Amino acid sequence: MTNETLKGLFLAHQGELQAYLMKQLRNAEAAADLTQETFLRYAERTPTAVASIANERSYLYRTAHNLAVDYVRQQSRRRTDLTAGEAFSDIADDRPNLEEETAARQRLAQISATLAELPELTRKIFILNRVDGLTYAQVAERLSISDSSVQKHLAKALALITRRLRETNSR
Repeated sequence: MTNETLKGLFLAHQGELQAYLMKQLRNAEAAADLTQETFLRYAERTPTAVASIANERSYLYRTAHNLAVDYVRQQSRRRTDLTAGEAFSDIADDRPNLEEETAARQRLAQISATLAELPELTRKIFILNRVDGLTYAQVAERLSISDSSVQKHLAKALALITRRLRETNSR
């Protein structure tokens, strides 16, 4: 196929194909792009394949139609439905507000400071049990002490932490 043949085909059918695609897509830019793509696909065919086309106009319309279907499918995959902001107002925000976060940080700092006041063994027992989640028996075994010693140290630690938090809250 010569450039002149393709040019003649383009001049003869470009306007009607673009109008057809515009009617299908209601998008002038997409219609123009797909019209060019239709002729590009025709031009890329081998001379043998072009010779086998009985009706060039029909071939162009079928190609344009197929490209339009692909375009619509692609657009529907890309489209995301916008949700009005009011739809999100019913969803509870489970994040703490700034005041709650500040209070939690202060409590944590107070607990850390209180833990620093504890004797080393009491602090280790508290951390192993309350932070690491070990049972009294596991803590006792790890530190080679009795279960009752673990309980006494934990009671001491909890009493001090509770007292310090109450003092902070009463200020």
